[in-house]
Amino acid sequence: MPLNEREESVLAGIQEWENTLLSYEPNDLEMVYDKSLERSFSLLPEEVQHQFFSAMDSWLFHLHALIQGSQLQMDAKERILTAGRVFHSDIETIEDLKKLNIDQLQYIAQQQIARHRLYSFAQGGIAGSGSSLMLGADIPAMAVINLRAVQLIAMTYGIEVNTPFEMMSSLKVFHAATLPARMQSSAWQELMDELKNQEEFYFYEGKEELTDITWIEQPMKQLFKGMAIYFFRRKSIQGIPFISMAIGAGTNYQLTRKVTEFAHKYYQMRYLKTKNDQQ
Repeated sequence: MPLNEREESVLAGIQEWENTLLSYEPNDLEMVYDKSLERSFSLLPEEVQHQFFSAMDSWLFHLHALIQGSQLQMDAKERILTAGRVFHSDIETIEDLKKLNIDQLQYIAQQQIARHRLYSFAQGGIAGSGSSLMLGADIPAMAVINLRAVQLIAMTYGIEVNTPFEMMSSLKVFHAATLPARMQSSAWQELMDELKNQEEFYFYEGKEELTDITWIEQPMKQLFKGMAIYFFRRKSIQGIPFISMAIGAGTNYQLTRKVTEFAHKYYQMRYLKTKNDQQ
C-alpha cells in the first residue's frame, strides 16, 4: 500500500540522513590516522590477519546467538509485545507489530534506545571508577549492550533475528554502525543493495565476513579510552575519579548513540520499504 503523509515524512528524514552520510568529508587528521593504522596492521603476516578477523567474526556470531537466546532478551521481547498491545490489543507475535503505524513503532523503539544509552552511560562510569576488573570488562559489555540494542530495535519493527538472513543483517548493521563516519555511507549502501537483491528473507546469500581492517579503528578507540581512564583514575576529588568516569561514560554513550541511530534508520527503512512494496 502507498505510504501515508507521516510515513513519507519519516522517509524524507531518512533520506536526508543518508545524504549527510554521503556528503561526509574526512579531515586530514582522519586520513593520516587511517593510513597509519592500516599500514601498521598490514605489517602483520596475512595469515595472522586472517586468523584475527576470523576470530572476531566467530566471537560476534556466538555473542549474538547468546544474547538472542538469553532470558533477559526473552523478557525484553515480552515487554515490547506488551507495549505494542497498548496500541493494538490483538498483538501476539513480533510479526504482529507491523500492524502498528510508524509513530507507534518509533515510540516503542525510542524506549529501547533510551534505555540502552543509559546502560552504556552507566557502564562507562563504572569502567572509569578505577576498578581494573570493570575496565577489563568494558569492551565485552559494550558489545553486549549494542548488539542487544540492535536486536530489540529489529524486534520493535516486527523482525525476528533468529533466521540466517536477519541474524546476518543485524550483525552487519552493528558492524556498519561502529565504522568510522567516513566509511558508513558505503556500508549503508551495501545494506540497501542486499535488501533490493534478496528474493526471500530467510536464507542469507551475501558475504558472511564481517570484520576487516576498516573496522579495527573502533576497537582501537576503545583501547585508547581505556588508556585515558587508566591515566586519570588516580586524579580524584574526595576519593571519586570524576575525570576518568566522565571519559568512560561520555565515550560509551556516544558509541551507543551512534549504533542505535544507525540501527533505527535501517529498520525504519525496512518497515517503509516492505509497506511500499506491498502496493
